[in-house]
Amino acid sequence: MKCCDLKQVSNRIGIDLGGTKIEGVLLDSAGEIRRRERLPTPQENYPGILDTISALTALLTNDKHLPIGIGTPGSVSPLSPVMRNSNSTCLNGKHLLGDLEQHLDRAVRLANDANCFALSEASDGAGKDSPVVFGVIIGTGVGGGIVVNGKLVQGPSGISGEWGHNTMPELEDLKRGRECFCGRLDCVETWISGPGLAKTYATHSRKTLSALEIAALDVSGESMARQVLDGYFEQLAGALAGVINILDPDTIVLGGGVSNIGRLYQEVHSRLGKYVFSDHVGTRIVKAQHGDSSGVRGAAWLWP
Repeated sequence: MKCCDLKQVSNRIGIDLGGTKIEGVLLDSAGEIRRRERLPTPQENYPGILDTISALTALLTNDKHLPIGIGTPGSVSPLSPVMRNSNSTCLNGKHLLGDLEQHLDRAVRLANDANCFALSEASDGAGKDSPVVFGVIIGTGVGGGIVVNGKLVQGPSGISGEWGHNTMPELEDLKRGRECFCGRLDCVETWISGPGLAKTYATHSRKTLSALEIAALDVSGESMARQVLDGYFEQLAGALAGVINILDPDTIVLGGGVSNIGRLYQEVHSRLGKYVFSDHVGTRIVKAQHGDSSGVRGAAWLWP
């Protein structure tokens, strides 16, 4: 494997391995994206994913020595070098890091995609001046990452920030019993994710709409959408309060599709006081500065 002198690293490559697309950027030392490329993700085709990442790297640069950071669904098990907990199931049980280093013939670092999101926003995004940042992705799933004084915290089990698989707190009018893909019931993800919000709306209205479609109906004045979103904001506040009670972060940065719901920020913050074990909630809740680019930028920042 070819390696590099990290003291001389200026440009670096970041890659976001998503379920439908693989995105790559060439990032300079100032955090500016110099080049961006995207390719479709081969579905449940592990060798195809390796080949696509290799092709994407070649599109970004002809420099064979630049290090690569990759954000992935799931994470590397601390007990063995294989992937686990990935909803792109063809990655599970595979030695992704070793296979990529051999395939690309260069240094590679891997981290969970939500960790990459948090690192990006803490480095030079919405949480850049905060000592402790909790980064949250609310989209198809619910992920999280912790950055303290600019350093990503991954923990001895490699699961720091996985608040989406805590159990939803007991809240009024919560009809429990939702099954999660992880095998448990009523994980935060089953209620707070975009599909979770859509399921709540469908339960009340018998209509199948996306989270953003529900938000649009709320803006237009539909009472059912307003009622469902008010309940959703309460659920999100209760779930985030559990994080604040343990971590007490300076800033919580939200990303993912649901983070685009405009009135979410004020509504959730105003509800936190009922659940946070304090007479004051000093944590800011803000929208991601880099939007959809945060994950791929954070992957590049895995290199110092």
